[in-house]
Amino acid sequence: MINKQKFQDVVDQLKAEGKYRVFNDIVRERGAFPKATWYGKYSPRSIVNWCSNDYLCMGQNHHVITAMQTALDKTGAGSGGTRNIGGTSHYHVTLEKELALLHATESALLFTSAYVANEWALIALSKIIPNICFVSDTMNHASIIMGIKHSGADKILFEHNNMDELKSALQKTRAEGKIPCVVFESVYSMDGDVAPIKEICDLAGEYGAMTYIDEVHAVGLYGDTGGGYCEKIREKRVDIINGTLGKAFGGHGGYIAGDSIVIDAIRSIASGFIFTTSTSPVVCAGNIASIRYLRSHDEPRQKHQERAALLTAMIKEAGLDIHESACTHILPIMVGDAKRCKEISDRLLNVHGIYIQPINYPTVAVGTERLRITPTPLHTNGMMEELVEALKEAFNYVK
Repeated sequence: MINKQKFQDVVDQLKAEGKYRVFNDIVRERGAFPKATWYGKYSPRSIVNWCSNDYLCMGQNHHVITAMQTALDKTGAGSGGTRNIGGTSHYHVTLEKELALLHATESALLFTSAYVANEWALIALSKIIPNICFVSDTMNHASIIMGIKHSGADKILFEHNNMDELKSALQKTRAEGKIPCVVFESVYSMDGDVAPIKEICDLAGEYGAMTYIDEVHAVGLYGDTGGGYCEKIREKRVDIINGTLGKAFGGHGGYIAGDSIVIDAIRSIASGFIFTTSTSPVVCAGNIASIRYLRSHDEPRQKHQERAALLTAMIKEAGLDIHESACTHILPIMVGDAKRCKEISDRLLNVHGIYIQPINYPTVAVGTERLRITPTPLHTNGMMEELVEALKEAFNYVK
């Protein structure tokens, strides 16, 4: 018989520490984003969403929605199977070609999410290269951490963006006769900073290391065609690129891209790819439309950067504490206490109709709790002014 008290103790402790996560029940309003309807304790209420990862509002894009509606009428709802057994539609094949084109690689492989793509690509690499050693940035995403852990391979961590530590780790790995694989992100999702990608590739080249980059918070947003930060800085030496379709592209799913033989080998042994129902063709159709739209339309990216720059300046002028390393579209306002962070978030939602999810452990370290704000092209100047005033009021009210 299950001991429910053990589970109750876990939940009680999380609540006592201010770390218990509440999933706000919202419905996004097509044509009115970033407005949404919040189903709170009492009655539905209109709110403004300031924490969505639909960075470019492509989930609202007419071309994307039309493509999905057309595919739904043509194919029905689901894929009908795994990729190996009846679940590879022409939409899947087309999407993978579009992703390879996006990153100027030979091939790409679609997964059900970027988390799954990271985890199982890293596990597969450890099977393909038994003496691999993952050299991983300490601020890497949980999917990378778990992928390396579950791979059973050796690992060395280097301090975030510290090239001296990376060099030492590569020297150590080579001295031990192992094959190093540097794993890092381009844009880091919680601090809003950027990796020194060229310097990392320089060191990887010097020590014969593989490179694996997570571009989840950059694809669609940076580069001439939305290929991510590597495209923005014209860096082509990265071996494997991980990306998502669920953020800037406004859809769902994740992927890896790289040389065809590398992708083919991972495809052939990654259990998280093989033994799961494939993504709906309807979703694939929307993803294809979004990639194609952003390839030929730079306006959403330009507007997004303008909105982020303006809001950053407004928040700083208000005297609020943005993370010192933040230099992208992600604006972390530091709080430093889990309970206070949650209370500020609650006040913003209940009093001001502003939704910003509190970010606490284990997403960020204890003592670095924050409000993570993500402006979009559709957030107006008026919304920004209301946000800044609400933040000032909430921070003053919640001590």
